[in-house]
Amino acid sequence: MSPLDYNQKLVNFLEQELNIPAESIALVERHPELPYSSFPMLLWRYGLITIAQLDRIFDWLDNGFSNSVRDF
Repeated sequence: MSPLDYNQKLVNFLEQELNIPAESIALVERHPELPYSSFPMLLWRYGLITIAQLDRIFDWLDNGFSNSVRDF
């Protein structure tokens, strides 16, 4: 999977499954110098998601992006 596909799938999951506002995602995306793999941690660090949401993101990532209802 290309980095662009990964990024888009992650953003889709955040917006559609966790209802993270696009503005919150855009705030973190303003830091292109940081690796995209740290994206979920930055959302949490900035207080834009809860620890429970962070846990769901990591579960989704660990399961190969397959926890989305849109994949069933």
